[in-house]
Amino acid sequence: MKILFIHPAFPGQFKALAPGLVRRGHTVHALSRSMEVPSGWGGITMVPYAPLRLPTFGVHPWAAEFETNAILGEALFQRALTMKAEGYVPDVIVAHPGWGDSLFVKEVWPQARLGIYCEYYYRMEGADIGFDPEFPALDAGDPCRVRLKNAANLLQFETADAGLSPTRWQADGFPPLFRDRITVVHDGIDTEAVAPNPDARATLNGTLTLARTDEVVTFVNRTLEPHRGYHSFMRALPRLLARRPQAHVLIVGGAGTTYGPPPPSGNWRDLFIEEVRGSIPDADWSRVFFLGNIPYEHFVPLLQLSSVHVYLSYPFVLSWSVMEAMSAGAAVVAGDTAPVREMIEHDRTGRLTDVFDHRGLADSVADLLADREARNRLGAVARAFIRANHDLRSVCLPRQFAWIDELADGRR
Repeated sequence: MKILFIHPAFPGQFKALAPGLVRRGHTVHALSRSMEVPSGWGGITMVPYAPLRLPTFGVHPWAAEFETNAILGEALFQRALTMKAEGYVPDVIVAHPGWGDSLFVKEVWPQARLGIYCEYYYRMEGADIGFDPEFPALDAGDPCRVRLKNAANLLQFETADAGLSPTRWQADGFPPLFRDRITVVHDGIDTEAVAPNPDARATLNGTLTLARTDEVVTFVNRTLEPHRGYHSFMRALPRLLARRPQAHVLIVGGAGTTYGPPPPSGNWRDLFIEEVRGSIPDADWSRVFFLGNIPYEHFVPLLQLSSVHVYLSYPFVLSWSVMEAMSAGAAVVAGDTAPVREMIEHDRTGRLTDVFDHRGLADSVADLLADREARNRLGAVARAFIRANHDLRSVCLPRQFAWIDELADGRR
């Protein structure tokens, strides 16, 4: 088959699926705004496109995001028309609809079977919005704005033949009208590459070398912000460091904002550093390391080194990092929310705590640091769970291939 992927920053969630389809003998193209990979990567023909205009100044704030969706959709539409004029006609299209890029792809190739990646459907209750009492919604028009954020999703439900979602919680957030067409299959964890390593080491500042025999706490976000529980983690640090005077804390993440609103000034990372600075002696601060964003080849050894990995988030898209930490055999302490409970069963595959209970979080981590037997047990069961249910090669890719085949022949 001729299979076309659409993702503004390809490969994104398709980094294993797309090359896997090439290996199965299919011809794969990818339309992308950002050339994250070179053309020919994984045997895939990359096709770039770019917006033809900027958003209009002064557009109604509720409608601004949809105007951007339309601009991006037009950009891809025009590039797709060129491909069609050159003779390209895909059998199957797999698109991430979240930014609107694929809005009009069926206007170009109406006979192609379209599958969309159902990552997240915005809603006012039961998810991230309104979850944190510290940052309540202040605008009475927020429900209206949130409803319009889903416009691109809703319009693409109309033309899509099937959906694919990585977790049950994410799939169940979509409207019942489309829910029955969504298949739940995770993107997959490479459990061979992300595996326990008793010899894992890391050298920090060129002088401090940490090994598996040391107490290492890891915390990972793309960006350090409240949406991913960074504020709760920082507020737990004074008690944690006091209780475990030999522990080292390794924090991965940038200083920007990805998911929620920015702070009134500066950035969330520095804001919460300053909030707790006076509660942590200088000697204890020397055991806290902010590593920024690090390359993946350094990220995996970090997880392999971890004694306890902490994952906190509003109810939102589940991060790959927590599943990779489980695959690496780390003991995980995670915030007790619905998406997390798909992976973490308390005291079996990890331990759960209230996202906003800073004292309880610190004690959960400290207690695990003091109990090697419990850490080993939790880490082993967590890895077994990921291998059995979310292994890339033996579980997820075969199910994704089956989804593509069913989509192509009309069974989806």
